[in-house]
Amino acid sequence: MTMSTPLCPTRTEPPLRGAPPVAEGVTVARLRMQLYGRAGFIGEPEREPIRAGALSAVERLRFPNGDTAIFKLAAEPLTGEDRALNLAAVHGVPVPELYGSAVSGGNLGMLLEDLGEPVREAEDEDGVRAAVVLHRVRPAEILPILDVDELRLLPSRALAHMDDLRQVRRWRSASDIAQMLSALDKVAPVRAQGAERTPFGLCHSEFHPSSLHIGRAGRRVLDFARAFSGPGLLDLASWPGTQRPANAARVRGLIEAYVAAGGPRDALTPRGGLPAEEWALGWHRIWVAEWITDQAVHWINDPTTDPVYIKAVRRHLREAIRLLTP
Repeated sequence: MTMSTPLCPTRTEPPLRGAPPVAEGVTVARLRMQLYGRAGFIGEPEREPIRAGALSAVERLRFPNGDTAIFKLAAEPLTGEDRALNLAAVHGVPVPELYGSAVSGGNLGMLLEDLGEPVREAEDEDGVRAAVVLHRVRPAEILPILDVDELRLLPSRALAHMDDLRQVRRWRSASDIAQMLSALDKVAPVRAQGAERTPFGLCHSEFHPSSLHIGRAGRRVLDFARAFSGPGLLDLASWPGTQRPANAARVRGLIEAYVAAGGPRDALTPRGGLPAEEWALGWHRIWVAEWITDQAVHWINDPTTDPVYIKAVRRHLREAIRLLTP
């Protein structure tokens, strides 16, 4: 099985790093061998690490006959990526071919097409065109659904995570975070309105230029570990990243380009009493904050990461307050 186009790593990491890399033991070794055999690869490959984080790891495999592939290992709660990839592929979204996947011992292993090195970095036009195709995939029960009811619960869920942390004497210096979440929880029933307006479908959720591979074979969308069915505007709010202050004018431009590229015109419609771009940016920041607090409690649970996590959550919630509250 010779890959005519060597490929590039997928990028699925939690928003922040700091905990030890995902563990690999006998169970994972067996999982690897199982997938190699199912896909028809022969021999023991050389393993070239690409990325390792607290919840996932990616490496390139080089088999004795010259074949290559990408192996991705993910721990809970990132063990549904294969379902999202299959859903995307069935509906015509350009993604790396999934040769095989299996879950064992709470870990997902995936053997993927190796796309090789990209010929260039993804640009805004690539992002909006990929988003149009993604959001045409209708909501599916195999993925979590972020509808109006689920969206408005995000601040209260983050508050519950905060309570768990403070009960074990963590995050005690973060009372301002709890106050911001309480304020956002009060406005959430109103601000969540419009979540199910189009575009509402397959949402990548961690949609950045690094989520697209531009190679000789064209565009491929990578890293569906946290995909859900929900408001596609969150992908457009995610595209510019979160390291700089939220830029509503930039996201408005992305939405306009998205509509021009074939996205639904309803994407421009105000929702929750706000312009579409402010609504999307505010809720995206809350979504990230809830994910980080959930990680801190359940999936990483490493007090040494608290300072950097608190700083990130505080930054995201300040922006959400500015965007979503009167």
